[in-house]
Amino acid sequence: MSALLRLTAPLPRLEAWVDAFARAEIPVLADTAEALEHMRATEDDVDAHILGEAFASDPLMTLKVLVHASEQRRSRNAGLRADAETVTAALVLTGISPFFRAFGPQPTLEAVLADHEEALLGLSRVMQRAERASRYALGFAAHRADPDAAVIHSAALLHDFAEMLLWVHAPDLALQIARLQEQDRHLRSIQAQRQVLGITLADLEQALMKRWHLPELLTRITADTDGRDPQVRCVQLAVRLARHTARGWDDAGVPDDLHDIADLLNLGPEPTLKLLHEFD
Repeated sequence: MSALLRLTAPLPRLEAWVDAFARAEIPVLADTAEALEHMRATEDDVDAHILGEAFASDPLMTLKVLVHASEQRRSRNAGLRADAETVTAALVLTGISPFFRAFGPQPTLEAVLADHEEALLGLSRVMQRAERASRYALGFAAHRADPDAAVIHSAALLHDFAEMLLWVHAPDLALQIARLQEQDRHLRSIQAQRQVLGITLADLEQALMKRWHLPELLTRITADTDGRDPQVRCVQLAVRLARHTARGWDDAGVPDDLHDIADLLNLGPEPTLKLLHEFD
């Protein structure tokens, strides 16, 4: 990752998008950057769990740490070492002092988009939705006693990271997509994305995860290709519910979400709704 990126026109093909986004600096939330500097000053008292908790609600810092751990793993040729599938595991792999050396003071989303308030608002909505989805997914996985609950949490948090990066690196294009969908409520996201970008964000996301060599389990769960897999289903339904309830619980899609979540958790409708409000 190098310089900050600001695109104003679509790139010609998927590979060009991947090249541009893979090289670009990823800013993080100002709260994350501030917490990082506070912990840097007290490094001797910090461990991987403390750092992981500090980054747990910031999808882009989570992404950045996982990408760095993947690069470290490959540079060390650690063929027998397990993939770091969560931020905490990535920090254990990296080491605390090496982490602080690699991650200096971070550029912030608020500063990068200071000249683009609409884009910052759009990005904030996506990030808040991702944080809620990650809580739902973790709750579903814990209820099912899934041993990969932490990975499922990460997958839900990262599910829409390409959309977040679009708001950061190409805010005008992200706004075009948002406005198209505001004008036509029946226009599907992938149709709007193809119209403006020439690609879909899901394709960009999977291509970036492969470029960065992120863990196979995380990549598989983040993809929406196998809806029968209960781990994938946890993430899909968590993301769906977070999207449908972003402005309240009266969205037309919520009843179907509740039905499918009840089926996943093997619960009745009322216990399911009670559980969801506990997660929220």
